[in-house]
Amino acid sequence: MASIESKLPGGHATPLYLAPQAGVSESPFRRLCRRFGADVVVSEFVSAAGIVQGSPRSRDYLRFDDEERPIGIQIFGADPQVMADAAAFVADAFAPDFIDINFGCPVKKVVKRNGGSGCLRDLDLVESIIRAVDDATSLPTTVKIRSGFDEKTRDPVGIARRCEDAGAQALCLHPRTRADMYGGHARWDEIRAVVEALRIPVIGNGDIRTGEDARRMRDETGCAGIMIARGSHGDPWIFTQARAALDGRPIPPDPAPTERFAICLEHARNAIAFESDSHRAIIDFRKHLGWYTKGLPDGRRLRTELFQSESLQDVERLLEGYLREQEESAVGA
Repeated sequence: MASIESKLPGGHATPLYLAPQAGVSESPFRRLCRRFGADVVVSEFVSAAGIVQGSPRSRDYLRFDDEERPIGIQIFGADPQVMADAAAFVADAFAPDFIDINFGCPVKKVVKRNGGSGCLRDLDLVESIIRAVDDATSLPTTVKIRSGFDEKTRDPVGIARRCEDAGAQALCLHPRTRADMYGGHARWDEIRAVVEALRIPVIGNGDIRTGEDARRMRDETGCAGIMIARGSHGDPWIFTQARAALDGRPIPPDPAPTERFAICLEHARNAIAFESDSHRAIIDFRKHLGWYTKGLPDGRRLRTELFQSESLQDVERLLEGYLREQEESAVGA
């Protein structure tokens, strides 16, 4: 069995991960984050049942370019045999660097089928799934968990130990319960407790919104790696800022609007090229347009217009017009 650590790039004591995020961490965004300093990326979570049943949509989520490596494919499901069959197919057909199991997704439609964080209600099932997936391939098996299903079952160390005993070679903890969803604060002290309890690498996740947050998480928890999720939305340069903070260098400022829009348009062009339907691609990309324009002067009006865009040309026209208006306003002032 290959070691997960052998799959990670050298030179960085604390690798930075782009989190698996449905509808966000598609191949174009993964490539962009790699360019800005993400050391490891993980796919959107993919239904094991969809993979095994040959769903074109599910299998489409598995595509990646070699420039994205090291990359993990994350799968979810509640049937150990189906999970094993899906993992074997992914390993043979796509050969990622590792297989990740999703025990963290809190979304109702996943949980009601006992997938994602729903599995945390049955830790025997969690162990069975990990063993089945680990036995099905020669790739490292990793897991992403929450601290429990709810406060009554909150036991991050106990859950993590069960995962390690079942064969997980690395574990990522988002220290919220499923009931917490994304509210409140991630309890970083729980990451430290898991780090101290396990022999395998522990990756911290939750409330990383700035480069300085990444440094604080490492220092406060001792985690082996840091996974960034919502903090990357419209902000792929957070990886550059996090690496600087981790290395003790000055943290670069956020890019000015002109550079930010150039990055946004690069992302949009790659997203359109990746999808077979360019119109659908730009509709799906609208959420990214909202994130790239957050915090800008008069950004709400710009977003309202961008959310009506039907083509890349519409987006280019609106962004160029916004920059002109801001320049004219600055001159007038």
